[in-house]
Amino acid sequence: MRVATWNINSLKARLFRVEEWLGYARPDVLCLQETKMSDDQFPALTFSELGYESVHVGQGRWNGVAILSRVGLGDVHTNFADGGDPDPEARLVTARCGPLSVTSVYVPNGRSVDDDHYAYKLRWLDRLRVHIDEVARPDEPVVVAGDFNIAPTDIDVWDPSAFDANSTHVTPAEREKLARLIEWGLVDVFREKHPEPGLFSWWDYRGGSFHMRKGMRIDLILGTPPVAAATTLALIDRNARKGKQPSDHAPVFIDTDL
Repeated sequence: MRVATWNINSLKARLFRVEEWLGYARPDVLCLQETKMSDDQFPALTFSELGYESVHVGQGRWNGVAILSRVGLGDVHTNFADGGDPDPEARLVTARCGPLSVTSVYVPNGRSVDDDHYAYKLRWLDRLRVHIDEVARPDEPVVVAGDFNIAPTDIDVWDPSAFDANSTHVTPAEREKLARLIEWGLVDVFREKHPEPGLFSWWDYRGGSFHMRKGMRIDLILGTPPVAAATTLALIDRNARKGKQPSDHAPVFIDTDL
């Protein structure tokens, strides 16, 4: 199985890029984030014609997550399964895709450490851990994939000194919340295959950041040990960040013998 994640930064603007990528990469499961459309705008029929079932949780101009699957799709959760109030933002969807429990996440950005959005981000990560515990087990094949808006370690950013104490994505509190999620029973599958620095999934549109390799690795595929043990390949498709109207993120995918 090929499982992928991609923050597309507006599906309406970049549907042609997704169609193109599905055509040559042929993932079995694709998690999308930042679709920036409502559910009634989501092009489910287009994806169906390409062989994919889909589920989408939208919010109009902001956020939005989806799962596309050509190995089946069921047991859908469109919000946290922790028993609390529904998250008002469209940031999470879980579904059964063949042998996998798959969760597509778009973790809040946080903006700055003194912003209410940062506190929301930390709470959101706590709820995500409880959600995963409610819908899955660490001894089963589970994938939690998406834009985490966290660089797990300093080797996941082009220059740690470029981030001041007020910067999000690299703060100890965010990294600790991510580490707690991983402690539930997950593996950073890409990093396990690629321990070397300088491999990024996001680059700012400004200042030629992509060509200067000034990026961050914030798009993660976390898998349980059965997924990690069966993974034969993990890649970031930099080519999908090139060309006409690219997202500022590149797709990340793994191949796993499940």
